[in-house]
Amino acid sequence: MKKDAYLVYSEKYHAYQFNEKHPFNPIRSQLVYDLLTSSNLLNDADIIPPRLATDDELLLFHDLQFIEQVKKASREPVIANIAEQFGLGTEDTPIFKNMHEASSLIVGGTLTAVDAVLEGKSNHAFNLGGGLHHGFKRKASGFCVYNDCAIAIKYIQQKYGLKVLYVDTDAHHGDGVQWAFYDDPTVCTLSIHETGRYLFPGTGAVTERGQGKGFGYSFNIPIDAFTEDESFLLSYKKAINDIAQYFKPDVILTQNGSDSHCYDPLTHLCTTMKTFEEIPKIAHEIAHKYCDGKWIAVAGGGYDYWRVVPRAWSQVWLAMTNQQPTSNLIPDSWLEKWQKIANVKLPETWTDNPSIVKPIPRKREIEEYNEQVLYRALESLHIQQKKPFI
Repeated sequence: MKKDAYLVYSEKYHAYQFNEKHPFNPIRSQLVYDLLTSSNLLNDADIIPPRLATDDELLLFHDLQFIEQVKKASREPVIANIAEQFGLGTEDTPIFKNMHEASSLIVGGTLTAVDAVLEGKSNHAFNLGGGLHHGFKRKASGFCVYNDCAIAIKYIQQKYGLKVLYVDTDAHHGDGVQWAFYDDPTVCTLSIHETGRYLFPGTGAVTERGQGKGFGYSFNIPIDAFTEDESFLLSYKKAINDIAQYFKPDVILTQNGSDSHCYDPLTHLCTTMKTFEEIPKIAHEIAHKYCDGKWIAVAGGGYDYWRVVPRAWSQVWLAMTNQQPTSNLIPDSWLEKWQKIANVKLPETWTDNPSIVKPIPRKREIEEYNEQVLYRALESLHIQQKKPFI
């Protein structure tokens, strides 16, 4: 019997760690796993372990020379200027021992999720270790070595021959995935992110629409700094619904970065858990409306890993399995276990008090700016379909 969903997870994901001071901390996935199990929302039968991606699978997107350089850097010291040509040994993406193996496991985890869904074992699957959307064909970037999202889409194309809608709600533009499929009309990318005027990687303008046969299949909604829940969700709901109706995908792959939350230390957006509750619910609806339920999700950015990430990524699993916590209170067992080592006060409820977002004098100006960006992003789509923008 087909399951609603599988969670791809292993403690081996902890091996993807640059250094102790790096903002990308792999403890994130363990915190999510433990919160779900402590809340009786996940059991052993729901979990499938990731596998290592093969070199041939990595080569679906990445250049052989890049892969060989990652392998070499994983084993021995490398010449700095050569490593940096491949984005390795930088402040964002330092070299660490067994980097190739740790990165390959994350890719393999996303491919495991793909096969679970497309081989008919489950409607949905969520890889807690995935979402490394900044990786390029021959260069690591932005905490990302191998781009599991791009490889997974190439894998879907090669093995299953399906059209893919990629939806990225990370606060950082999903640049690596966009450029990988910029001229491909069988992959549609949608990225809702903080404007690149203030934030890495500086791309994702509304004018980036694709090229050649892929023109009209890349959508970007670069929202303003300090955007709050209502404006973020308005853009997301309108965009994903209209684009899915236009593209009619066979399968949806969502990247679920949680760094648009107001607590996140690396971004300037001001959403709360309200946004992270709604994002996967709507993706779930879209998957069933257009794709017979075929929905693969990966994690992504999220750098307040104590207060935000566990609750936000748990919501993806809850949407996939049509569950809700029995209480708004976070289990005492989880709080007692992790408060001992956390450097902040852990949240005691699944939801946020709206007061955590401080009043912003420019709120209406920000909302109007975002509405204009949304209109510009979808304008050509509605002209083509001869539909009014409502």
